Amino acid sequence: MAGNDELLDGLDQFGQRAHSIIMSPRAQEAFDISKEFPAFAKPFGDSPFGQSCLLATRLLESGVRFVSLEFGDWDTHEDNFTRLKDILMPRFDAGLSALYSGLADKGLLESTAVYVTGEFGRTPRINSRTAEGGRDHYPRCMFMLMAGGGIQGGQVLGRSDANATLPANEDEAFAPDDAAATFYQALGIDHTQEYQTSIGRPITIVRDGHVIRELFS
Repeated sequence: MAGNDELLDGLDQFGQRAHSIIMSPRAQEAFDISKEFPAFAKPFGDSPFGQSCLLATRLLESGVRFVSLEFGDWDTHEDNFTRLKDILMPRFDAGLSALYSGLADKGLLESTAVYVTGEFGRTPRINSRTAEGGRDHYPRCMFMLMAGGGIQGGQVLGRSDANATLPANEDEAFAPDDAAATFYQALGIDHTQEYQTSIGRPITIVRDGHVIRELFS
């Protein structure tokens, strides 16, 4: 069918364009983290996450508009405390702090919105799957980090109750949609914008979120 031919042609052109971008000298230069000064690269550490943070600074410096990083293995149902203390937190702290300072050193932090989030929190109650114990999935209380891009840092907004089971004050609680609306605000995108699909179905960027104004004041 003619429609399918046009779709395949479009996908083929998209693939060719992506290949040409990846193989371009400019892209290869941006991906070559060995070209960073050793003193600049050292704080990022040797972990995959730290090296990814170092690469992110180069990509942003080269003009990339959106960079996504992933650091998994936080599903600490077992051996929670050892894994956090000896593996996860040291690598996360080193990579993220180096990312912030590295972007600042390159003059990019104020023009780059950094959003750090997971899927959900962890249970306040320690399970007994192993001798040390672990923490399971928990959607009612978690945290996110935002910096750069006009965000006013040095603030802690919202707090949990004494046992980290729920927000201490429901009037000061923030929903994931609020965090999303705030991130879009930092990017200069109107989160209330509604789009229409090809069949007229309305699609909203963020359904119910509100911008956390304290982060911009």
